[in-house]
Amino acid sequence: MRIAWTLSINNIRRKLFRSFALILLVLCLSFAVFAGGMTIMSLQKGLNSYTARLGADVIVVPNNATSHGAVDDIFLQGITGNYYMSGRDIQKIYGIEGIEAISKQFYLTSAKASCCSSRVQIIGIDPETDFSIQPWIQDTYQGKMGMGDIIVGANINVPLSRTLRFYGNDYYVVAQLSRTGTGLDSAVYTNMATIKEMAANSVTLLDTDAFNSVNIDTAASAVLIKVKKNKDAETVADDINIHITKVEASSSRSMIASLMSGLSGVSRVIGILTGIIWILALVILMTVFMMISNERQKEFAILRISGASRKILFEIMSMEALLISSIGAVLGILIGLVIVVPSASILSGMLQLPLLMPGLMAMIMMIIGSFALALLATLIPALWSAHKMTKSETGLLLREDA
Repeated sequence: MRIAWTLSINNIRRKLFRSFALILLVLCLSFAVFAGGMTIMSLQKGLNSYTARLGADVIVVPNNATSHGAVDDIFLQGITGNYYMSGRDIQKIYGIEGIEAISKQFYLTSAKASCCSSRVQIIGIDPETDFSIQPWIQDTYQGKMGMGDIIVGANINVPLSRTLRFYGNDYYVVAQLSRTGTGLDSAVYTNMATIKEMAANSVTLLDTDAFNSVNIDTAASAVLIKVKKNKDAETVADDINIHITKVEASSSRSMIASLMSGLSGVSRVIGILTGIIWILALVILMTVFMMISNERQKEFAILRISGASRKILFEIMSMEALLISSIGAVLGILIGLVIVVPSASILSGMLQLPLLMPGLMAMIMMIIGSFALALLATLIPALWSAHKMTKSETGLLLREDA
């Protein structure tokens, strides 16, 4: 074993260009497997997180909200915008049959000006009735939001003073939420009293006409509905769309179905591409190792004449393949970690899907799996070539080489 190990290392050093080319091929393979697998797992975890955050069975927004994007994009990507439905339309929603609970949300986009720390979507909720955001908040903050308190998403930079300025007033950050992999990570959350104060200040400071047609005190940007157990969410959404003309209702089931469709499509493409890359790498490596074994016929024949057994020859080729594949697999996975993990938010925006990195154990399993697949793709052709080489007669090898 020690002889085979020493000869393997010497052969790798002696043929640096060939060894580097093989390492590079395995590197690309392990990177593709790891990056593809991590992306699929991250998309699945992001969708689960989004589903948990949504909470509502039906979501109602004013008609003009769709000019900012689809309803699922508004909730998924945190698309900024000021759009409101009147208190009169909201009261009509309460009259729809099959509703168990209702909670209002009020949206306000902070201005990119001296009045505000940054341009973000501010979401006002009613902690007493909310069943969507409040459970998420309680994972991080069990206190009660007072007047002037805000809670920020994971992507918001919180200064040392723990205050952010919106429309001329400073607001205190009482907590920062865990990451969801969606646009909600870049939003700011507060109670209704605080956001209504912000809205009133925005009218004074910016002379905006966003609230000309509604009363700030009774208006809302979205109404989240939980339907009764014996009622169908799609039916409730249809009833709202039929009876209330100035709003648009969507069931969360349809929103999640569109996300699932997008997720399955992306996952399928990534899986197919990864499989194609693995098969191509296997074919290329098979060809390469066949060429290497033919090239080394005289070397192996001399070793056989010198007393090396077939087992040692087999071990030499196997160890060379193991060393090369291990180096390439480790480098590919390390590059994958450096590239994939930090670029999760960018990839999420490109795919328009929630993307959340898996936990440590899942990541370790993906690393092990990627390493094993890269090793397998290298060892299969290497062991096959080694087996074929060691079965040939020594005299035949020398005669073929001559």
